[in-house]
Amino acid sequence: MIYDWYESQRAILSPLADFAQAASKFYTNPLWPLSQAPSMQRVSASYELMHRLLKSYEKPQFGIASVRIGERDVAVQEQVAIDKPFCRLLRFKRYSDDHEVLRQLKGHPTVLVVAPLSGHHATLLRDTVRTLLRDHKVYITDWVDARMVPTEHGTFPLDDYVAYVQEFVRHIGPDVHVISVCQPTVPVLGAISLLASAGDVAPRTMVMMGGPIDARRSPTAVNNLATTKSLKWFESNVIYRVPVNYPGAGRRVYPGFLQHTGFMAMNPDRHMQSHYDFFLHLVRGDDGDADAHRRFYDEYNAVLDMDADYYLDTIRTVFQEFALVQGSWRVAGEPVRPQDIHASALLTVEGELDDISGAGQTQAAHDLCTSIAPEHRSHYTVPGAGHYGIFSGKRWRELVYPRVREFIARHRQSGQIAEPVVARRRRSA
Repeated sequence: MIYDWYESQRAILSPLADFAQAASKFYTNPLWPLSQAPSMQRVSASYELMHRLLKSYEKPQFGIASVRIGERDVAVQEQVAIDKPFCRLLRFKRYSDDHEVLRQLKGHPTVLVVAPLSGHHATLLRDTVRTLLRDHKVYITDWVDARMVPTEHGTFPLDDYVAYVQEFVRHIGPDVHVISVCQPTVPVLGAISLLASAGDVAPRTMVMMGGPIDARRSPTAVNNLATTKSLKWFESNVIYRVPVNYPGAGRRVYPGFLQHTGFMAMNPDRHMQSHYDFFLHLVRGDDGDADAHRRFYDEYNAVLDMDADYYLDTIRTVFQEFALVQGSWRVAGEPVRPQDIHASALLTVEGELDDISGAGQTQAAHDLCTSIAPEHRSHYTVPGAGHYGIFSGKRWRELVYPRVREFIARHRQSGQIAEPVVARRRRSA
């Protein structure tokens, strides 16, 4: 019922949001004689703020048409490499008419960015992708809003997420470098562990950023909520069925609007101050700062629904049973054994001020991947960075990315990491 009520409220507020947008433009229209009056700028700013608070936010586009490589702007085309019911594997194909530049592009390593399926769209990693494109061929997982997936495609449990990652790695091939951001660090480590145990294709490197590998370490508010409430509580209080006006009508989901409420509740004072500052920027005519606010909240306020099975599986497996670190996680009946990974180098990245994935949670991957030699493992804590700062913004571009680029370059050659004798014996037995 809550989902239906939300949709009704959204339908009612939509005309008011449109009116506020029109009013904001009207009061600053240069054709209106009073538009230059000081009070009109304040009235217009009030209406625009109202518009942004009431409007619905749709999924943004990546919008990466070109990237600067050296002294040249290289064209970028977004392509769908694999189209599955719950995810599209996107490729950002770079083009150039210059044969020397084209040769350089073909020599770049290939990266698979596994975006989080935790409320926001993959476009949250736009800055991540744009930066990586300077020196890499880039693929990314573009997760589909569950309310847009018809029920005939079935549910999407955590096991299927792991299977998707395995399929994408196999599709790209053994020269891929996998970067997982936040939530997917656990299923990605699970997927690569299963590939290693089966003697299947293995990525050259694993770069894991700000994820809950071991959510017992430095627990945050997110972790505490998951451990203080039962799985039945989550199923009863946050799981609802998609209304009839969407293709996925009847599907059980964790709705995006509830997730967004949780995001805002984590730092309400910060968001209120940000919106007040936006109002002041509009009044003063600080267009640059106002545009920065719009860009951030256009992304932050655009959320998606998660399939209920996936969400509940994640709560139980990652945040309540700690199955990966306890050694009890099984995917499709197969045990997940990170200790079988030997041919992939490991880099973990954490933010010093991360209030979503606490200190040590991502670094815990090193304690699990015991067959990776120390010289092929590395960890970096980003000074002064919160959760988003490790993959977006100035700290990502100036502090994190150079280390990621160097780590990938150092481990990109096939066969650089030798297979341990113990692993060879185990597979031949």
